[in-house]
Amino acid sequence: MDKIHKIGIIGTGAIALKHAQAIGSLGNAELVGLFNPNPVSAAKAQGKFSVPVFSNWEEFTALPDLDAICICTPSGMHLEPALKAIQAGKHVFVEKPIEVTLTRADQLIRAAQSKDVKLGVVFQNRFSPDFMQLKEAVKKGVFGRILMGNAAVNWFRDSNYYSSSQWKGTIEFDGGGALINQAIHTLDLLLEVMGEVESVFGKVKTTLYPIEGEDLGAALVNFKSGAMGTITAGTSLYPGYPERLEIYGTDGSAILEGGKLTAWNVRGTESPIAKTGLTSASGSSDPNAIGFELHAAQWKDFLKSIETGNQPEVDGPKSRKSLELIRAIYHSSKEERLIIFPFCN
Repeated sequence: MDKIHKIGIIGTGAIALKHAQAIGSLGNAELVGLFNPNPVSAAKAQGKFSVPVFSNWEEFTALPDLDAICICTPSGMHLEPALKAIQAGKHVFVEKPIEVTLTRADQLIRAAQSKDVKLGVVFQNRFSPDFMQLKEAVKKGVFGRILMGNAAVNWFRDSNYYSSSQWKGTIEFDGGGALINQAIHTLDLLLEVMGEVESVFGKVKTTLYPIEGEDLGAALVNFKSGAMGTITAGTSLYPGYPERLEIYGTDGSAILEGGKLTAWNVRGTESPIAKTGLTSASGSSDPNAIGFELHAAQWKDFLKSIETGNQPEVDGPKSRKSLELIRAIYHSSKEERLIIFPFCN
């Protein structure tokens, strides 16, 4: 019989509920408790979940056979609870981004390595069958030499999205705005297909909402392969359109839109896109529109890494790449200059 992994979640917001649904769908996992340090918030959250919600850390980590903890706190509050979980000997699965600065991300990566526990970061869109088909085609050279890769996350959030939250759009807890919160998923896919970045020039602005972070951004990326790319992102772009990834090569091109392959053109071959399976929903205008199925697929991968000792599909160092690119774009905008990689600010 397969091992039943006992899992806890830190945080009780909307994304914690997605993870609870994903864990509940797995045959080898069981959600045994959640943690919120605020006793009032913990009590209010109790009705949303079928397991206890703790406000006492010792009681939470003393749950029998607890072996993995999922971090669902605001982005800039990932490090401290993750470090506590690691010190308790638990494997850690962190919501994206891994953290809001490279210094904090590196501290978390080093801590997991020193304690020999698994560190996974949630980038569930990598597990979309359509993206995996696209990635494999690029790897096999189906599109020839890759010339350009574009990512567009031109989304919309109404004013209530920011005004109803104490952390969204803040530098300390969100790390910025549209790029680091919304666009980072598609940027992760872009980097996974296009490879290492050589340099980037970017510009971010706050155009619509009174937030510290950006609600509009654009960048030009040069890859070490010689290919180029563009990035656009926003939460001020009404009404919001599905996120889009475009890949162009010397022999063909493909477009992934809202997690679905919508175009596939290769010289002399028939398009295979009608044969794809599960796809992900877009959060272009509603952050709660996504399902939990791709989260469940990534949970399967993470739990398998615990069992086999191999690294999960998205570990700390892999997840750091999208954060490095976004931090470089922010720095480029501030300094009004091209940023050469590696970037460490």
